[in-house]
Amino acid sequence: MAKNPKWLLHMGLGRRVGNGTLLFSNGGGMKNRGFRVDVLKVDANRLDSKFRTHQTRFITSQQGDSKISRAKKAAETDMANPMNTDQFRVAAKAAVDEIANYYDNISDHRVVADVEPGYLRPLLPASAPLDPEPWESIQADIQSKILPGITHWQSPGFMAFFPCSSSYPAAIAEMYSNAFNGAHFNWICSPAVTELETIVMDWLAQALGLPECFLSGGPTHGGGVLHGSASEAILTVMVAARDKYLNEATAHLPEGEEKEEETWRLRSKLVALGSAGAHSSTKKAAQVLGVRFDTVPVSEENGFSMTGEALAKKLDQLKAKGLEPFYLTATLGTTDVCAVDDFASIAKALAPRAGKPGEVWVHVDAAYAGAALLLDENKPLAKPMAEFHSFNYNPHKWMLTTFDCSAVWVRARGHLINALSIKPPYLRNQYSDNELVTDYRDWQIPLGRRFRSLKLWFVLRSYGIRGLQAHIRNGVTLGESLEAKLATRPDLLTIFTKARFGLVSFRAKGDGEEQINSRTEKLYEAINASGLFYLTSTVVNGHFAIRVCTGVAAVREEHVQKLFDLLVETVEGQLKLE
Repeated sequence: MAKNPKWLLHMGLGRRVGNGTLLFSNGGGMKNRGFRVDVLKVDANRLDSKFRTHQTRFITSQQGDSKISRAKKAAETDMANPMNTDQFRVAAKAAVDEIANYYDNISDHRVVADVEPGYLRPLLPASAPLDPEPWESIQADIQSKILPGITHWQSPGFMAFFPCSSSYPAAIAEMYSNAFNGAHFNWICSPAVTELETIVMDWLAQALGLPECFLSGGPTHGGGVLHGSASEAILTVMVAARDKYLNEATAHLPEGEEKEEETWRLRSKLVALGSAGAHSSTKKAAQVLGVRFDTVPVSEENGFSMTGEALAKKLDQLKAKGLEPFYLTATLGTTDVCAVDDFASIAKALAPRAGKPGEVWVHVDAAYAGAALLLDENKPLAKPMAEFHSFNYNPHKWMLTTFDCSAVWVRARGHLINALSIKPPYLRNQYSDNELVTDYRDWQIPLGRRFRSLKLWFVLRSYGIRGLQAHIRNGVTLGESLEAKLATRPDLLTIFTKARFGLVSFRAKGDGEEQINSRTEKLYEAINASGLFYLTSTVVNGHFAIRVCTGVAAVREEHVQKLFDLLVETVEGQLKLE
């Protein structure tokens, strides 16, 4: 029988005797497990990450079938629990140190992973291991196999998309959340999980300056809930909007076949709307629900914002075709250029039907820029939300709360609950049946829920509103700094959209749209190929533009200057080659 020395130590069958030597003897635990063992010395220095190839042979003799059975059972028990509490303490502390070192040295990494598709499969076995592997081997593979394939979203060179921010308080909260692991779908499953979410969502709504109707104790019985993403939030409120529209449109009919037929007839005519700049999640939600999707055009003259005039025109066109617009996504900070829709004119265009059967449900998607409402100067943007039905933003984008954490508020929770509540016997309990508690499973599509509010609570308490304001304002200031730098080289670069909420977009200089698009695309590809920065592009009304977002917590003025210098150097080099 052959076993690895580390396995023997782990089983309590040996001890260290100093000078890098491991001693296994018949005075140890092996005798108690039914074995007679010769004394054996092993050089511990040879037990590196490849120690599985250096096996130690030892001599055993059978002392009865029952003793062999007990030894086998002990080994099986160990395999079923390969990490005990003491080992967890050691491994977890080592992991924390490794994570801290990763953040301290994140600038040393190329921002985008420099690997080819399929790089990982040849590095890993074709199937899962049959026996437990040592933690040291698993941890080593993080560095050698996983890290090379990671794009570093917390790097100061990451200025693509929108940030997916993190912080140490949020990371610690995730550790606790994992420790309290559960499905948390109703109050009784973990009262603290439900109640903390209600409290924290009210805190956050107040910090953003959202109208009182979105608070859990507000006059319209609204409230907030945490979802996994803005896409999930939009799909969820669209379900509620659909059911609300159909229920109101058929309320005059008695229950029965006629009402059912009318409901299905109307379903075939439903249309969900979003501006041309709205995130693709609205179109995807419409696809999932099997309803039509249409866009409201935007123009450069209006800063690529949706206006009430354009919306009213689209509504008239749809009605003329016999279609039923029932839902609209308005946006605070579009993904392409961070445009803000004209909420006042949108509310005015919808006013004739507001609050009546057949009204259009308006959801405001502020997935990224919603965090900017923490700043006092942006609070006026929150006031028009009282006219709309729901609002969402992602703390995991700009507010230092690790993914996933998407906050969504509704003006009237009843619409969500009516659309999504199902009560099988196995989910019932006295508190839910008597409507004494909130069951967030009725506010979402999945049943199970993560303890997301814990990390939000940790972040709000660790930073305070003032600390978060300082973080958000830093991102805004850096975006304005880049815009100012771009303006100093109009011979090479042109600003496409001015900095807003830390996002600025620009293009290369050129003669004619075709040349401008071509030069801009080449510039974009060259910057990303450098590995120093990661940017994303967009195409708005046929214009190819580079977008830079300065919201990552690690970004400083020196990084903005470095990017600008690289842009200038790259454009000048490309012009010389033409």
